[in-house]
Amino acid sequence: MRKHIGIIAGELSGDLLGAGLIHALRIYYPDALIEGIGGPKMLAAGFHSLYPLKMLSVMGLAEVIKHYPRLKKCRDNLLDHFLAHPPDVFIGIDAPDFNLGLETVLKSADIPIVHYVSPSVWAWRQYRLRKIAHACDLMLTLFPFEADYYLQHNIPVKFVGHPLADDIPLHINKQIARNHLGLADCVWIALLPGSRENEVKQLGVPFLQTARWLLAQNPNLRFIVPLANTNLKKIFTEQIAETADDLPLTLLDGQSHEAMAAADIVLIASGTATLEAMLLKRPMVVAYRLAPITYWLAKRLIHLSYYSLPNLLAQDKLVPEFLQHEVIPEKLGIAVLNWLENPAQVDVLQNRFTELHHRLRLSANQKAAQAIISILSSD
Repeated sequence: MRKHIGIIAGELSGDLLGAGLIHALRIYYPDALIEGIGGPKMLAAGFHSLYPLKMLSVMGLAEVIKHYPRLKKCRDNLLDHFLAHPPDVFIGIDAPDFNLGLETVLKSADIPIVHYVSPSVWAWRQYRLRKIAHACDLMLTLFPFEADYYLQHNIPVKFVGHPLADDIPLHINKQIARNHLGLADCVWIALLPGSRENEVKQLGVPFLQTARWLLAQNPNLRFIVPLANTNLKKIFTEQIAETADDLPLTLLDGQSHEAMAAADIVLIASGTATLEAMLLKRPMVVAYRLAPITYWLAKRLIHLSYYSLPNLLAQDKLVPEFLQHEVIPEKLGIAVLNWLENPAQVDVLQNRFTELHHRLRLSANQKAAQAIISILSSD
C-alpha cells in the first residue's frame, strides 16, 4: 500500500534536512506520497508542497505578529488537509512555534508524530517540554547533549547525528580551497559577521575594527569575508566605507564554506556557522551581540555555561567566546593572535574537533529515515 508522509519544514535549513530525509525514505518507499511545506531541495526530491516555503520563513516577534493572520490561515488549512487525508506519519522539521501546535492536534487524531531538530529547550523556555511531550511520539536530535536532556525528562528521543558532519570530509586541504578562490599564499583571517541583517548590523563594525587592530600588529594579514546575500553585502560595504576603507579585504558572494576552509583563523558570529567551522577544523573566535533590550531579557531567561556549538558539544571551553560589551577589537584581536602564535594549541584544538566530528558523523539522513520506518512498520 502506498505510504503517505506529511512533512513541514520552516526554512532553508529545514529544506536541506527534509531533502536528505526524503531521499533516504524513497529507498524503501519509492512511490510514497510525501507532502506538506518544503523548499527547492525537497521539491527536487519529489516532494509536493502545499504552500511555498517562504510562507513560514518569518523571523522575529514583530514579523510573526505582522503575519499572524496569514500564518494562522495556513496552519488551519494544513490541519484540515491532514485530518481529511491522514498521513501514515507526520514529520515537523524545526519551526517549533508553527509545528508543535499542528503536531498536537494531529497526534490527538492518532497520527504518529516525529519532530526533527530539537527546540533549544535545554537553554530556555523549558516549559515547552510538556508541550513537546504532548505533541510528538519521537524527537530526533542533531546533537547528543539534546538527546540526553530529553531522556532525563522521559521523552522518546533518538540522536541521529548531523548531516553536515556526513557531508564535510574529516580532513580539509587548505591550499585547494585557496586555489579555488584565487587567494595568495599568506595568512588569511575569515570574518563571518552573520547570515542575518541584525547580526551584520551588530557585528560588522566590531569585526572590521578588529581587522584594523590585527593589521597594526601584523601588516601581512589578509581578510576574507563571505556574505550570504546582496542585502548583507550592501550593509557590510557601507560599514567598510564608514570605518575601514583601506583594509585588505576580499568580499565573497556566499561561499562561506570555501572561505573558512581557506582561512587560518575564523572570527565568527555565534550560530550554525560555528559548527561548520568546527567540522572544517578551523580555530575560531566567537562573538555574540544583541540589541540591548533583547540582551537584557535573554540574560534573565537563558542560563548556559557556553553558547557556541563547539563548546556546547564538548562541554568545555574549546574556543573563546565574547558576549555583548566584550565584543571589542582588543579582546577579539588578542584571541585571534593567540591562535596564530600558538600552533601547538591549534593542533590540540583540531584533534578535539576531529573527535566531535566523529561523534556527529552517523549517516544522519539514514538514521532519521530508519527511525521513521520503524514507526511506519509498526502500523
